[in-house]
Amino acid sequence: MFDQRGCGRSKPSASDVETGLAANTTHHLMADMELLRKHLGIANWLVFGGSWGATLGLAYAQAHPDRVTALVLFSVTTTSRAEVDWITEGVRVHFPEAWAAFRDAACPRAGERLVDAYARLLADPDPAIREEAARTWCRWEDTHVRAPGTPLVEDFGDPEYADPTFRMTFARLVTHYWRHAAWLKEGQLLDGLGKLVGIPGVLITGGHDLSSPPDPARALAAGWPGCELVVIDDAGHGLGHPGMGEAAQAALDRFVCD
Repeated sequence: MFDQRGCGRSKPSASDVETGLAANTTHHLMADMELLRKHLGIANWLVFGGSWGATLGLAYAQAHPDRVTALVLFSVTTTSRAEVDWITEGVRVHFPEAWAAFRDAACPRAGERLVDAYARLLADPDPAIREEAARTWCRWEDTHVRAPGTPLVEDFGDPEYADPTFRMTFARLVTHYWRHAAWLKEGQLLDGLGKLVGIPGVLITGGHDLSSPPDPARALAAGWPGCELVVIDDAGHGLGHPGMGEAAQAALDRFVCD
């Protein structure tokens, strides 16, 4: 496991508005992974990731198929424009009041997508505006990733979002990657599935995942020979949901034993 550019122990931190993001793209992260692999003397490896990490894992595997022995991906996304529009706009049908607050706080300009509006606010010279935008963005994130049937809380259900440094890092990087559709061509990860022929994979998705509905995982599995799709019917987004972690561990154990 490693901390990608701008996150965790990586320096400089994206929580600092002075930290530029121009050199923080999917292609830079894939190059970082290759640098790390070579530095550690690893010939090839299993790639494991979830949510955004599933997008990065797929992109890396298609760019370097000779370095990948298998993939285990959960809460699968491809970070397409349609997926970003769903998670920032379409999913409002499930949380209309929370979404209205999310939209109103962005004060979007005419024709401006919400993800672009928040990226603009997060770059505002006024630190108070930046901090409020990060808080509101993370409150919305906390809303749509919660377990089905879990009541909304006043502030954050996930304690990570209570940390202002984490909030700013998360909000800046998520909006940065989402508004650029991860610098991938439309349909690139689906079109590139032929590069994964001979590489086994397990895609694990929650049947009740409102953040990352199962459709992308189903489409990927349908076009990837040797890929297994595991749908945990009652689960939502992330390994914390019952059945998700167990399915991921079972897949990892199987490949390790192989």
